[in-house]
Amino acid sequence: MQALCGKVQSEVEIQAPAAKFYNFNRKQLEHLPNISTHIHGAKVHKGGWETVGSVKQWEFTIDGKKVSAKAKIESIDDKNKVITYSIFDGEVIENYKSLKAIIQVIDKEHGGGGIVKLTYEYEKVKEDITGLSLESILDFAIKVTKEIDAHLVKE
Repeated sequence: MQALCGKVQSEVEIQAPAAKFYNFNRKQLEHLPNISTHIHGAKVHKGGWETVGSVKQWEFTIDGKKVSAKAKIESIDDKNKVITYSIFDGEVIENYKSLKAIIQVIDKEHGGGGIVKLTYEYEKVKEDITGLSLESILDFAIKVTKEIDAHLVKE
């Protein structure tokens, strides 16, 4: 029997400095649709781009399917380079009671660059879901992370 609650995570090695990658996620996210081939639109639904409690509406493609979701910034920890979002509304969340995305950027000890730790904590509505799987969502996040990294390295 599958668990209704759990988490999936992955680590992506980046070439860009960890502080620069974190700063992009923290203060320049509105530029993401211009960088990513997977994200088609983003707009502030409530609040601003950088504040806890603000809500953004995202339009993107996962597994060849156009979907949308809203994401609310739950917390920001600049010291440890961690941003936590709760994802709600839209096709992405239709099979989940709750879905949290946690992005942590860690400095590599040697050679520059960093590691982006992507974590999704979830609670499913029921065991067998037909919509987007957490693996598809995580794979999407890995692809977007690599696109951001490639953009920042070129800058």
